[in-house]
Amino acid sequence: MRRIKLLEVRSELGAGTRGASMGVDALKVACLNKGCDYFRRFNSVVVPDLNHVLFEPNQFPYARHIDSIYTVQRAVASAVEQTLRFGEFPLVLSADHSSANATIAGIKAAYPHKTLGVIWIDAHADIHSPYTTPSGNVHGMPLAASLAEDNRECQRQQPDEETEFFWQRLKNLSVPGPRLRPEHLVYVAVRDTEPEEEALIERLGIRWIRLPEIQQKGSRQLTREIYEHLRFCDMVYISFDVDSLDASFSRGTGTPVADGLYLSEGENLCQDLLENERVVCFEMGEINPTLDNENTMANNAFNILEKATEAIERRLRMDEVVSR
Repeated sequence: MRRIKLLEVRSELGAGTRGASMGVDALKVACLNKGCDYFRRFNSVVVPDLNHVLFEPNQFPYARHIDSIYTVQRAVASAVEQTLRFGEFPLVLSADHSSANATIAGIKAAYPHKTLGVIWIDAHADIHSPYTTPSGNVHGMPLAASLAEDNRECQRQQPDEETEFFWQRLKNLSVPGPRLRPEHLVYVAVRDTEPEEEALIERLGIRWIRLPEIQQKGSRQLTREIYEHLRFCDMVYISFDVDSLDASFSRGTGTPVADGLYLSEGENLCQDLLENERVVCFEMGEINPTLDNENTMANNAFNILEKATEAIERRLRMDEVVSR
């Protein structure tokens, strides 16, 4: 890969609170206020969002708007796949986190024979399915879809046939069957989970790095341990939900949670993790400026985004030198 391409995904169909569709533009306002040229330096693609369906009645109580979400995710997966096939690094700026399933699908479509590792920096596990969800919001389901995991052992409701139809489509997006194995997933800063998720995480043996471990070890040591855990993965995708930050820094997101990362911890983690040569994609999402004061969340997130991008660029320059 030689350069970064920005993929702007404004779909907020998977969220429970409106406003995340403005997150990318809030980042651009933060960039302008800082006097930065970030959004002029990189080519970008805007993925169609279908947010107009939010004005229509929802027909899927256990996976809201899943029919339109499937359409959006097909477009996201295609954009990620094409970006990788053109030799570019996809940096995804998303509204709600349901798009991560499509990002993972796009990576696997581009590299079907390579093993993918996922580093999930988030307050939430996002491993519900329509059979276990307490809210019906699809942004709580991307990892279950990528793992092709229904968690029927903890089933609490029975979705209708049409919901099941589209759920199967999401689980098989771009590549049939699971695109991710549980041992190749690492949770970082996750702290707001439901019993159904906790039971599944324990059953699957997913690596879970909580805040005390982060603060005790620091980003450098944690980075070494994470990549040792993912040593059998050919490539890595890093997903950063801004609610991984402590609620004092992340009011401008739909689901802020206390006892999260400090800004410096978020910056250091992203920088150190992104310097690894196996990272092929980075995603940031869930900024909601309608819940914020003075664009604080986007300002904080943009600082992290800049640091993360610098790490990616250093990596790409090094790769270019080595390949000569």
